[in-house]
Amino acid sequence: MGNSIEKVNISNIQRLRALYLQEQNCQIRYDAAHGRGGTDSYLLLNDGTPVGYASVKGQEAADRDTVFEFYLVPHFRRLASRFYSEVIAKARATYLESQTNDALTTAMLYEFGENISTDTMLFCDFVSTNLSVPGTIVRPRKEGDVIFEHRLEPVGNYVVEKEGEVVATGGFLTHYNPPFADLYMEVREDSRRQGLGSLLLQHVKRACYEQGHVPAARCQMQNKASHASLLRAGLRVCAHMLLARLKTLA
Repeated sequence: MGNSIEKVNISNIQRLRALYLQEQNCQIRYDAAHGRGGTDSYLLLNDGTPVGYASVKGQEAADRDTVFEFYLVPHFRRLASRFYSEVIAKARATYLESQTNDALTTAMLYEFGENISTDTMLFCDFVSTNLSVPGTIVRPRKEGDVIFEHRLEPVGNYVVEKEGEVVATGGFLTHYNPPFADLYMEVREDSRRQGLGSLLLQHVKRACYEQGHVPAARCQMQNKASHASLLRAGLRVCAHMLLARLKTLA
């Protein structure tokens, strides 16, 4: 029978995807795309036996045009290039995406892609910190708190209070693959460059662990302020998001 690929319901790849998530053991940036119905699933078979899967989502078009997850059980990874090529053809994909701590998908992106770019860094927890900023209180947000206008992030469940005013808020989102949670924060514009962001992230990290989650984060490459805050709060860069166009055959 040889190799074959079948487009299937997401339920048909869940056991294989559980192996993928266990092997990666990290925050998967686009994990939520599956639950929101934004993906197509492909089952990879060898002589009729499931040996892997691929997932495709949209990039710039309404159609699903981006291969972003690709998994084969270890014994069949010698066939990775052949299966990946067939997934591209079956899905009519024009983009390839990977996070660099996913070694197999990243290897396929470099083999089949061109014009590779990155705009996002992924972070994992690294060390505990003991930061402090005089005159501040870090606490849960309370009903009645006056919150400044947020421009980038949602209003978080934790705040930094200084001189009786809320000058930063933050929290974590749990729509990523368990047990990973995504940290976020925003500091009032006139209170930036005082270490409040990293102070708040330190507290949110602890709350994250206390509630049974593993803290992770992401930020845009050009966002130097967030990058610095995450590093000061004890996180480190663990991956980059890569995007490539499918190579044009000569």
